[in-house]
Amino acid sequence: MQELGDWSGRTMLDVGCGTGFHLPQWAESAAQVIGAEPHPPLVSLARRRTKRLKNVTVVKGMAESLPVRDASVDVVHARWAYFFGPGSEPGLRELDRVVRRGGTAFVIDNDPTRSTFGRWFGRGYPEVDAAAVEQFWSSHGWSRREIDMGWSFTSREALEAVVRIELPPAVAEAALAEHTGTEVDYAVNLWWRHF
Repeated sequence: MQELGDWSGRTMLDVGCGTGFHLPQWAESAAQVIGAEPHPPLVSLARRRTKRLKNVTVVKGMAESLPVRDASVDVVHARWAYFFGPGSEPGLRELDRVVRRGGTAFVIDNDPTRSTFGRWFGRGYPEVDAAAVEQFWSSHGWSRREIDMGWSFTSREALEAVVRIELPPAVAEAALAEHTGTEVDYAVNLWWRHF
C-alpha cells in the first residue's frame, strides 16, 4: 500500500477500523489518523488502544456516512469492512466526497479463487461471485494487485479458533478436518484507486 499511496505526513482514514489494531501503525508516520467504526463496543476498544497517540481520533461512523469533512483525507484504508463489491456504491460516493485530489483509497478483501483459505472462503460464502466483484471494481476505476500471504499460528488451537471465527460452523469444521498443521496459505486482493 505504501508504494501505491504513501500516508507519511498525510491524513489517513481507516474505514471499519474495528478495535483499532492498525491505527498505531498508521500513526507512526501519518500526520493524522482517523478510525471510523460503526459498532460502539469496538469504538471504545479502538479509543483505548490509541488513547496515548495524539495524532489519532476514533469516531463512530459508517462507510455510507463518514463523519469527516469534504476533501479532508489523503489515504483511505478498508480491510474486510463494508466494501465487498456490488452494493457498496453509497460508500464509494462517500470516498468521492472525503478523499482529496491526489489521494488514494485502498480496499482489501478475500480472494476466493486462490489459496487454501480462498477455497474455504468460497465454500463458506458461495454468494460471493468473484467475477462480479472484479467487474464491479474495474467498472468503478479501481485497480487490483493479487497478494499471496499466509497465516502461521503458534498452536493448532489458535488456528482452529480463527478458522471458526472466519467461516460458518459446518465449513469451518470440514476445513479443519482436512487440514493439518498450524499454517494456511492465504490470498487477498488489494484494490486501489487514485483520486
